[in-house]
Amino acid sequence: MRRENGSFGLGIELNGSSNSNNQTALTIDVEESTEKRIERLIRENQVIIFSKRSCCMCHVMKRLLYTLGANPTVIEIEENEMKSSLPATQNSGGESGGGGGGVGPVVYVGGGRVGGLESLMALHLSGELVVKLREVGAAV
Repeated sequence: MRRENGSFGLGIELNGSSNSNNQTALTIDVEESTEKRIERLIRENQVIIFSKRSCCMCHVMKRLLYTLGANPTVIEIEENEMKSSLPATQNSGGESGGGGGGVGPVVYVGGGRVGGLESLMALHLSGELVVKLREVGAAV
């Protein structure tokens, strides 16, 4: 449904439930720039991963977060889109997803950049990841 301000409204059913109490509103502003949309997604989601579908490191990152009880929002981006879409300050840091270089997966928790798989694993091994996930209400 198109609204007067140029945005679209869409209801999404969560967990296959048809109960209207479990629906989340998703607003897409067609005039919003890609950079602004990415910044908004990072702000609005407790845990968000910018991932590549064919990346094994992205899969490991997702599995770790799911195992810890976090249900991250996953945005699948192609390699060329990841390099051009994420602002330089967000996709830099020297971490790649492995298997051929390039920009690897990037995870944000509570609006703050954690980084790639290497940074996420370091945070997990230090015991700080679960604490951080609990602080933002993303883990049980």
